[in-house]
Amino acid sequence: MKFPYGISDFDSLITRKFHYVDRTDQIPLLERAGDQLLFLRPRRFGKSLLLSMLENYYDLNKAGRFEELFGHLAIGKNPTPEHNRYFVLKWDFS
Repeated sequence: MKFPYGISDFDSLITRKFHYVDRTDQIPLLERAGDQLLFLRPRRFGKSLLLSMLENYYDLNKAGRFEELFGHLAIGKNPTPEHNRYFVLKWDFS
């Protein structure tokens, strides 16, 4: 079992077979929460990895890889109608 210390890219984490704690069952809850979400967590708590996971889940360009990335996770077994439905822009200000 490989631990993904310092890796915040969901795609590489899954394809390189690192250990991942599945929290994708919370995506439907996030979709019902509202239009704006604010994630307040201390540093090193997985905020960037969460956003990367959501980017891969909603990105229209990743539709062909949905089964590869999410098939073994909770949301892969029961996806919402919103999966791979949007064009995603990623801006990194770090």
